[in-house]
Amino acid sequence: MKGWGAMGIITEDMRKIVDSARLAFVATVCEDGSPNLSPKGSLRVYDDDHLVFMNMASPTTVANLRRDPRLEVNVIDFLLRRGYRFKGNAELRGEGDPVYAWSRQWVLDTHGPGYPCHEAVLIEVERALPVDSPAYTFGHWSEDDLKRAWSDTYGLTHAPS
Repeated sequence: MKGWGAMGIITEDMRKIVDSARLAFVATVCEDGSPNLSPKGSLRVYDDDHLVFMNMASPTTVANLRRDPRLEVNVIDFLLRRGYRFKGNAELRGEGDPVYAWSRQWVLDTHGPGYPCHEAVLIEVERALPVDSPAYTFGHWSEDDLKRAWSDTYGLTHAPS
């Protein structure tokens, strides 16, 4: 348990990006040492030090994590062109576990009962690093300018907030 006043790794901005991105990419290590990259639409912030996603259709990701719990999660808001890389270790949580129940409820509320919920993957975040487009550094773009430009590129009439 954290001491009084201790802050976790996951900041409010990281929460905002995870919520707005709505899609994350999880990298795991295959048995032969090669990378496996898999998109996840159910990634959520669980608390100040943990992310979670539901294994709905991730047999390779889960098999890799059973053997080697290390992973990296990449979450980018595609309109803002910025996000985060989260490194950590995963634990698989099944029925009867509060993490599973919390994640399953989100799947039910968001997608309905038609999606399978095999197990929740709880990620203890050990390190989080920002990922920013070079447009911020070299092009001197503002977040609002990038959001507007990429909304136009994708033909969005009302950019999501």
